[in-house]
This record gives sequence, structure tokens and C-alpha cells, in this order.
Amino acid sequence: MTDSKTLSEALKKYGIAEQYNTQFDEKTLKLLADYCGMLWEWNDRMNLTRHTTWDKFVSRDLIDTLELSKLLEEGETVLDVGTGGGVPGVPLAIVRPDLTIGLAESVVKKARAVQGIVVELGLELTFFEGRAEAALQDYGFDTLFCRAVGPLWKILFWFEHQWESIGRILAIKGPSWVDERGVAREKGLLQDLNLRKISTYTMAGTESESVILGITPKARD
Repeated sequence: MTDSKTLSEALKKYGIAEQYNTQFDEKTLKLLADYCGMLWEWNDRMNLTRHTTWDKFVSRDLIDTLELSKLLEEGETVLDVGTGGGVPGVPLAIVRPDLTIGLAESVVKKARAVQGIVVELGLELTFFEGRAEAALQDYGFDTLFCRAVGPLWKILFWFEHQWESIGRILAIKGPSWVDERGVAREKGLLQDLNLRKISTYTMAGTESESVILGITPKARD
């Protein structure tokens, strides 16, 4: 299959409008395209993303973003943990301007690169240059996103004592999530938590299944 030459072409190829019942306006399309252009330019200097084509951006980054978006209520406050090159936080800010979004990144050069991109795009996001755990000492969030930041047990260990500042965690995982859940159980990190598979979708162009896991404290049931 020939690679798409534009964002619009890739959106059409993967049926985004039909699949997600959404049609991006010109402003949104331009912001998404400008974001990719800046991200890929920075990527020539440092490793921010492996998805450096329109097809990869739409079929991986944007689809993950839109799947998360479906799970968020209007006006939620969210934190993108280990945002790396800005996904899903930056695309989410573009397609869901009603949300209050924070980006946490512990690698300083990555954090500053993404902050520069966001400022140039004119988006209003809050930056936390450091680990997300530090941000939670002063701020609370309805939802934390975790995508490609580590195995499930590590995520649960990082935030084990900070649930007063977290409404829930949404973790994007691949087919190995069941094994990761088993390790987390063996380490005793799920004793006080509910973990549910709340979304399942196939990665475009593959047979690989992605899931979004929702994690909340049992005490809130």
C-alpha cells in the first residue's frame, strides 16, 4: 500500500471520519499537520518518535488519541505521563480544546522540545519538567494517561501512594497486557485497585489488538 502524502489522505485511508463520527475542520487539520511537521523536524535532532509518516501518525498516534478521547467527559483535567514527543497529550489538546491538559516528561531535552512545539502552535497546556509523581504533589487530575512508559507494575508502583491526587489511570496496552497484569498481581500492586479493560480496538493495518485499561481504587466503589 502506498504511503499517504498528506494528513488528509491518511485520514481518508483509515476511515477516521466514519470510524469516529468526526470531521476535522480546517483549523484542526492545520494544527495537527503543523504539529507533525515540527515534531518530525525535532526528531532529526533527537529521538522523539518512531512514527514519522502520515500513515504512522494517523494509524497509531491519532487513533490512540481518539480512543482515549471517547472515554473523557467534557472539561476533565488530564495528565499525559511521560509524554515523550507529545502523544497523546498534544493531539488531544487539538481535537478536544475543552480539556485541561498537563504534560509530564522527565527527560529535560524532550520536555523542552515539546514545550517549544506547543508554544509555537499556540496551545494552552501545563508543563511538568520532571516525573509525574512530583507534579501530583501539588496538583490533582481526573485522569492520568500512560502510553509506552513502562510495564503495568511499574506504573502502579509509581503512583501507589498518590491516589488522593488521581481520579483514575487510563493505560494503553498491547496484547501482553494480561501477562503484565499477572506480574502486577504477584507484586501485590492490585490488592486495593480495580483494573478493567474498558476499550479494545485493532491497530490499523494489523491484526494486533490494543486495549485501554481503566484503574481506580476499590475504596471508591
